Parts: sequence; C-alpha cells; structure tokens
Amino acid sequence: MRNALTQAEAIAAALAGTELPPLLDEARGALTGHDELLALLDAALVAEPPLLARDGGFIAEGYDAQLDEARKLRDEGRGVIAGMQADYAEQTGVGSLKIKHNNVLGYFIETTATHAAKMQSPPLNETFIHRQTTANQVRFTTVELTELETRILNAGNEALEIEKRLYDSLKGAILEQAPRVSETGQALAEFDVTIALADLAQAQDWCRPTVDDSRAFAIEAGRHPVVERALQQQGGGAFIANDCALTAQGDHAAVTLLTGPNMAGKSTYLRQNALIALLAQMGSYVPARSAHLGLVSQIFSRVGASDDLARGRSTFMVEMVETAAILNQADDRALVILDEIGRGTATYDGLSIAWATLEHLHGVNRVRGLFATHYHELTALAGKLEGVDNATVAVKEWDGEVIFLHEVRPGAADRSYGVQVAQLAGLPGPVIERARSVLDALEAGERDRSSPKALIDDLPLFSAAATTEPQPKAPAEPSGVETRLAELLPDEMTPREALQAIYDLKGLLGD
Repeated sequence: MRNALTQAEAIAAALAGTELPPLLDEARGALTGHDELLALLDAALVAEPPLLARDGGFIAEGYDAQLDEARKLRDEGRGVIAGMQADYAEQTGVGSLKIKHNNVLGYFIETTATHAAKMQSPPLNETFIHRQTTANQVRFTTVELTELETRILNAGNEALEIEKRLYDSLKGAILEQAPRVSETGQALAEFDVTIALADLAQAQDWCRPTVDDSRAFAIEAGRHPVVERALQQQGGGAFIANDCALTAQGDHAAVTLLTGPNMAGKSTYLRQNALIALLAQMGSYVPARSAHLGLVSQIFSRVGASDDLARGRSTFMVEMVETAAILNQADDRALVILDEIGRGTATYDGLSIAWATLEHLHGVNRVRGLFATHYHELTALAGKLEGVDNATVAVKEWDGEVIFLHEVRPGAADRSYGVQVAQLAGLPGPVIERARSVLDALEAGERDRSSPKALIDDLPLFSAAATTEPQPKAPAEPSGVETRLAELLPDEMTPREALQAIYDLKGLLGD
C-alpha cells in the first residue's frame, strides 16, 4: 500500500501541467491526498519488509519505544549467549563447546562424546547439568543459562506481539481511508488501461474510429490484433487485412453471408470485426486503416464447438441453446457473429435451421451480423432478402493443392475444399482418394437428382482397397514464367538486362 500510494504521487507529479481528457483529468485528482497515511506508513515500515507478518521484523526502529526496548533485550541476550559460550569453553577447557538452540530443548550446551566423562566428573558436574546424550554429542545446561533463556524468549515473544499489534493498527488506519484509497486504485487503473491502449495503438498502427449513434459498420483494412501479433512474434508473413461493410439502411438488417473453405480465415474474420467493435465501444483505437462504427448495444457470438455432458447437453444442443439466446435477445443495435449454425445434425435439418435462423435475424432482429456457413444453398437468400450480401474467402488452386489467400471478396464460394483440407491435415492417401471418388459420385448424383440409395449402390465400395499408396501426379507442363526463368543466366546479365527480364516475367504473369 505504501509503495502504491508513493507511485501514485509520482505519477501525479509527472502529469503536472499536462492537458488531459476530462475523464483522466478527474482521475488525476484522485492520485494525491494521502500525505497523512503515507507519512504513517513510511515511519512505521522498514524499507524492505519480510514476506510474512508472522515472522516480525517489519516495523522500523524508532517507531515504538516499547518495541525497541524488547528488541534490545532480545538482541543483547544473543550477545550474552556468545559471551557465555566463550566463558564455558575456557572454564571446561573444551574449545569445541557450543551453545545451541532448538524448539524442544531451548538453549543447551553441546560437546562431543569424547568430552562426556570430563563434563560429568567433579567439579564440572556441579555446574553443568546433563540433559541428553546422542550418538556423537552430549548436551548440558546450567542454572545461569536457563535464567538467561527465559529472559531472551520473553523479550523475543514480546517484540513479536508488539509488532502484530502495530500491524493491526496500520491496517485500521488504511481501512479508515478505504474510500479514498479505492478512488486512487480506480484512477491508476484508468491511467493504466488508457496508456497501454495508446502505446499499443501507436506501436501497431491502429486508427481512431468514428463512433456515433448511427447503425453504420464500415471497417477498412481491419485486422485481428491477436493473430497479427502472433504472426509478428513467429516471424510469419504479414496479416492480410480485410474490409467489412455492415451498414444498415433504415430499419433493415445488414448481414454478410460468408462462405469459403475451412482454414481460409472465416472465423478469424468474424472475430476480428467483433473485437474491433468492442475496442471502439470502450474508447480505444482499433486495428484498421479506418472505421466508422455506430452504437452497438450487445455483441453476440456463436462460434466453436463444445458440449456440456454433465448437464445432458450434446454439442448440437449447446449450439442450439446459444443460437436461441441470440434470436431471443438481439435487437437492431446488436452485432452478431455466427459460425456454422446447424452443423451438428443431419444435412437437411441443419440447412433448414440455418436458413430459418438467417431469415429471423434479418426480418425480426434486424441485426448487423456476419454469418459463416458451408451451406452454399443459403447464398440464394442474398437475392431475396434486402440487406443480406454474399462474401467469400478467396483461395487459389495450384497443381491440385489449395492456397489460402485470406482475402474476403464479394461473391459466394462454389465449394468448401474439405477433401483438400483433410489432405493438408495428413489423412492417408487412400482415404483422400476414396473421399474424392465418393464426392464426385455424390455431386454427380445430386446434379442428376438420383436417390441417395441409388448413389450409394453405384459407389465402387472397394475401389480404394487396391491402392495402398497415393498415385504419383503426372508432371505438369512448365509455365511460360518457369521456361523463361530457366533460360536466364544471372551472372552474365547487366543491370539493365536484369531489369528488362523482370518486366518480361511480369508480362508473362499477365498473360
């Protein structure tokens, strides 16, 4: 408490003459005004108190006369013990004689067993009283040592009791100032949060958002602050910034239906925009190039998969409970992010629930929201519901593999690339090949409107068994860029020729 109040005074002094916003200017006034309490704590406490009050030693010398007197007797008693040990060693002629202390015997005189007979023979046995014999030592006491021990122990216990009493009085003095101390703690917290956010905004190139009473939600080049920081610390590539436009017109909803493959960044996009809204609402700069955010009454999130089996709730049940809470509570000022509604049940059941949920969010709740889904059928709603738009996370296929671009663009995804993502995860080659053949058959059957049973009957059930290793891919024909690169001889090129070669390669990419 003493150190915290001292630091608060130092912060107030450092801020003297500085123009601050009204909230912080008011907080600055709460940093001071503890002169009397600080003087008491400075006088009472040593510079570096021990960790535990029960050990004593935390009250400064000169603060309490009774405590100083008890400590003097205790400390001088230890000096007397040392002098007594020297006298006894000289009296007995045993140079190795020691006076020790433990919690069982208190103070005692200890010699090695080789001196036992001498110590227990006249005239020494008249002064030294035998107490205990161990394997290697013999222990004695004297009347003089017992009397001194009593005085020392009483002084030590008395000093500790005085310190405990003073500790209670210091606590009482602090509690009397509790309201004022709490105001100082709150003021320090406000400065801490504000300065930390300002430092973060400057270091990470955040922008000052426009926050008003509208239903606007326009973010340009927004970023996820945590993912971006993780990429920086790992030495990875730059975070791909994306725009988000959820500005509601009139009383209508503004919902973006987001499609695209797993691992492409849909969940990151949903969360980053919710975080930007939260940061803006609390008065912080935000990780974006620019942001215009109208008032957000509540942020609702239905992201991830978890169960609550102890309460009888499956993963799907938890998902539905959370979705119900959103549909029953969200108003037209709410921001809603939904990730994969209806995935925990049958395909048509899940699609139906997701479809109805989107319609309810649009027509009843009229929210601003982001709705990520793998049900591509939902993208048809963008043409039927005003305020619902399609967006997709872009990918690029190259040589049979998927490259995630992490760019959110207008439009709808044509597929989810689930098999490709499974391949990236390390599923065995035969499983991947089998999945491709099943997928092709199912998609062909869907186009032909074949019955599910007919589709299953037509699948070559054991076609994957003969293939234990993935078949090697046929080498792709070299592209024009690759051909041109193979022809270049960098060591033989002039700077002008090298520059021209770059232009030529750029032109080939355009082709």
